[in-house]
Amino acid sequence: MRVHVLQLIVGDKLISDSYNAVGLHLLSSGTILDAGDISMLNRHSVDYVDIAPRTSEIENVVEETPTRQANTLQVTSFNNASQGIREIFESLQDGGSLRNDDVESAFNPLIESIQDEKDVVSLLLSLHSQDDYTLQHSVQVGMLSYYIAKWMNKSEKDALIIGKAGYLHDVGKCRIHPDILNKPGKLTKEEFEEVQKHTIHGYDIIRKSIKDETLALVALQHHERMDGTGYPLRKVGTDIHSYSRIVAVADVYSAMISSRVYQQRRDLLFVLKELHRMSFGELDPKITQVFIRNMIPNFIGKKVSLSDGREGTIIMTNPTDFFRPLINIDNQFLDLSQLGDVEITKIAI
Repeated sequence: MRVHVLQLIVGDKLISDSYNAVGLHLLSSGTILDAGDISMLNRHSVDYVDIAPRTSEIENVVEETPTRQANTLQVTSFNNASQGIREIFESLQDGGSLRNDDVESAFNPLIESIQDEKDVVSLLLSLHSQDDYTLQHSVQVGMLSYYIAKWMNKSEKDALIIGKAGYLHDVGKCRIHPDILNKPGKLTKEEFEEVQKHTIHGYDIIRKSIKDETLALVALQHHERMDGTGYPLRKVGTDIHSYSRIVAVADVYSAMISSRVYQQRRDLLFVLKELHRMSFGELDPKITQVFIRNMIPNFIGKKVSLSDGREGTIIMTNPTDFFRPLINIDNQFLDLSQLGDVEITKIAI
């Protein structure tokens, strides 16, 4: 039977070889699909595959899928990258300068540890540090920017540059007073204008220290929006550097899934839905859709809590509505696309 890739279930069996658009062999006939296989097919823009007819045994496959946790190397590299950005901030606050060697020694090992990771959702759910929001956010944005670049078929060299740009995108916040950055209530007009200056500070720091105009532009432009509503220069569309547009998507996603003094973290699937909304004006639509398309298969097999109190497991995504998948609850199937009043409130590994 021929099915769309986004309708695949963990445990489906291929009955023909799968190739991408340029003829690269991806998976062989007979492969029993796991979440990583489904994600890879999606990443290569495969639309349809042939699978064996499903049996009742398939219903239990997802329930038996082991949870995915970050490995020891990934946890250590993530913590080291968090410590690295902390030391960079502290050095700059004390009048020091930004050194490229310090950046790469902290960030590059993290990328080496995650570059072959298939399940980005589980990775984000299981990697946390004790650092404050700005520091952990910098690391997350670096990781996500790297992944988006790879999903857009950028070279490894370019993806690493884009990841590093994400890692440094908020470096200008070292010049913003902590009382403003960590204020629990709404910022005054003057305080918000002060926070906005972190983009200009970041551009100035990077350009004068490591003299990399591209990295500096990303620090300057990551809050610009395609419709001209961003800051600091209100640039529009392709006047914004392409790397800045990539980092902007990663920045918004990370900010929304993080807990901050004035904001509770939002569920990962809800945030993807919000990014989809923002792609109609604010964020680059192509980049945003690449991100969503590559993240969605990672939700297969994840445990969810629903707004009506029930809990279950995502077993299939819906190609017509990514954000309302098919849920298995005690071997009963719930199609959220048919239930407008039920929402996913939490996703866990």
